[in-house]
Amino acid sequence: MSKTTAVADLTEEDAQQELARLAAELLRANQLYHAEDAPELSDGDYDALKRRNAEIEARFPDLKRTDSPSEQVGARPSDGFAKVSHAMRMMSLGNAFDDTDIVDFDRSIRKYLGLTGDAPLAFTAEPKIDGLSLSLRYEQGELVQAATRGDGEVGENVTANARTVADIPHRIAGAPDVLEVRGEVYMSHQDFEALNTRQAETGGKTFANPRNAAAGSLRQLDSEITRARPLKFFAYAWGELSAPLAETQMGAIQRLKAFGFQINALTRLCATPSQMLDHYRRIEAQRATLGYDIDGVVYKVDDLGLQSRLGFRSTTPRWAIAHKFPAELAWTRLEAIDIQVGRTGALSPVARLHPVTVGGVVVSNATLHNEDYIAGRDAKGGVIRDGKDIRVGDWVQVYRAGDVIPKLADVDLSKRPADAQPYAFPTTCPECGSDATREEGDAVRRCTGGLICPAQAVEKLKHFVSRKAFDIEGLGAKQIEMFYGDPVLPINTPADIFTLQERDTKALARLKNRDGWGDTSANNLFEAIEDKRKIPFARLLFALGIRHVGEVGAKDLALFYRDWDVMAASIDTARPAALAQRAADEAEEVERIAAADEGRRAKLKDARDSVIAGREVPADAASAWADLIGIDGIGATLGLSLSDAFANADERAAFDTLRKHLEIVAPDAPASDSPVAGKTVVFTGTLEKMTRAEAKARAEALGAKVSGSVSQKTDLLVAGPGAGSKAKKAADLGIRTLDEDGWLQLIGDL
Repeated sequence: MSKTTAVADLTEEDAQQELARLAAELLRANQLYHAEDAPELSDGDYDALKRRNAEIEARFPDLKRTDSPSEQVGARPSDGFAKVSHAMRMMSLGNAFDDTDIVDFDRSIRKYLGLTGDAPLAFTAEPKIDGLSLSLRYEQGELVQAATRGDGEVGENVTANARTVADIPHRIAGAPDVLEVRGEVYMSHQDFEALNTRQAETGGKTFANPRNAAAGSLRQLDSEITRARPLKFFAYAWGELSAPLAETQMGAIQRLKAFGFQINALTRLCATPSQMLDHYRRIEAQRATLGYDIDGVVYKVDDLGLQSRLGFRSTTPRWAIAHKFPAELAWTRLEAIDIQVGRTGALSPVARLHPVTVGGVVVSNATLHNEDYIAGRDAKGGVIRDGKDIRVGDWVQVYRAGDVIPKLADVDLSKRPADAQPYAFPTTCPECGSDATREEGDAVRRCTGGLICPAQAVEKLKHFVSRKAFDIEGLGAKQIEMFYGDPVLPINTPADIFTLQERDTKALARLKNRDGWGDTSANNLFEAIEDKRKIPFARLLFALGIRHVGEVGAKDLALFYRDWDVMAASIDTARPAALAQRAADEAEEVERIAAADEGRRAKLKDARDSVIAGREVPADAASAWADLIGIDGIGATLGLSLSDAFANADERAAFDTLRKHLEIVAPDAPASDSPVAGKTVVFTGTLEKMTRAEAKARAEALGAKVSGSVSQKTDLLVAGPGAGSKAKKAADLGIRTLDEDGWLQLIGDL
């Protein structure tokens, strides 16, 4: 099974659990690695964890945490050094895991830029050095400052130490007035071995690997110690410039070479993904003989103008990616299968393993995804592992790939115990005993208990107080577990947080007398709760933990409705149309798989009957539903989830009670001088001067609402070549329609 396929198989609940564990693991690893030069994980293991986190977030962007490792670069600078604020943030790189990811990277670049598949697009490919990132600032050709990456925004001033590195020029001729050269400080294998020998002979600290040795050497408070260490430097990038170095990535690094910097001789220019992959394999084959550590290959768009257009995500450039080297495997015994219940009720099976070391890390747990995976099937019913199921007692192959909870890749049937029985996936919730049902087309079985299920309630509350949600200081996951079901100070619903004091006049005294609490912490908690009574609309929506409503969806909903009561009323009005949508979806699914099964034929008939009834929904319901699912980025799946949540009596009561204790802040009003402020815009057809993503971002920046469908509430349709039914509907409704040039002229971009 490929790494990409494995991530595609993850359930939403699997992903959320893994991201939580990854965040904690990587936070600690970053501090040990970057700030203390005393990592407990090997470099490969650290990179594998970071890779897994990025992979899951790419698959489940709505689950991205506020403390996500992908939002962090390095670690807070050490207090032992003066601080340096980088003129341009030092970014990290997104990761790729297999050949398919590189093809997807090329495709995503082309899609963003609006390039066809046969349009020329060149990339550089260079080894990814496993060292310490360093930024060198030259003014008028003189080295004036050297800084570590730190957290990407603020690094450590290591100028005196950098001046002792032979590969770093003190003065360069012909450079721009301001030039920041960025690259990697590293140590060769030979020098590393010699250093460790000397250290051992003198009773000094020995290092686990060359990267740690390089980082520890550069970050010495005494520059004379650094001078005695054999450090080297490869240049491959730049920060602030007073004048461009070149028009291409390759041209710019050749310019750095002309300035006297060492650049990697294995850097090549590639015209296609296949050439990139060929060079990756050439470098991988030489890995053991290079004499220094690398952990992958970095690809960058060569044209610097295109790099500028592509820009950056929060911590990574869109125009570059690191293709890492493969993960490791190990065999061990499966001792048990446990079921965990998550925030959305998903029953997630976890393998409990006889501890085994995989890539230097002891592994005792692995994800089993869902009941189909255990049975030897994929999400579409296809055969995986040659159809071999997984049973307690089996000898299983663990595929780590950086997972905190890895996965099982294979089963050795020759070692299966004679009494091993097929695993019977539970049909009731192990936490509350409610039925655990599996809807057609869903790979996951879910508890139907809702808020009566303690596992779901606790996880929803943890999400509610998480960083990207209410972020109440002093009330995190640990405290939620303490308060939930407490006989004296219970927090069982979100509203309970804001009524804690009014429900018990002695709440403060009761809290501060508990272990781990005192006057200060108790008072701080209640003050923090009060501070969060005022909350942005989008943040509240995200905090509620409604299935499929992530940060982006919550923002889109808030921008469209702008008011909680308006949104709630519209969702209520749309409910009959939402039910008709579900019936239609079920009918389509059942018809696809019905075949000769009499039971499914009966279900097909019932679903079709529901569709017929659903077609008679009131006009206002149809209109409200069209508005909801027409919001760009929302769609029927999220719309149905939102409708179900508001129609569920227990959840709605929890929402309404919470609403009474909050001041919900609407998104900022659109700029009044914008010609499209407050208007609903739909884009259709092919845009030739910008991509759809660029057009949407520009429209929203001007205060417009971007919808994916045309309705009577649409104010403007922007139609490019190939516009079809949307253009016709707009014409029928008398909606103003512009071509792309007309749109650009309207907003002042032409």
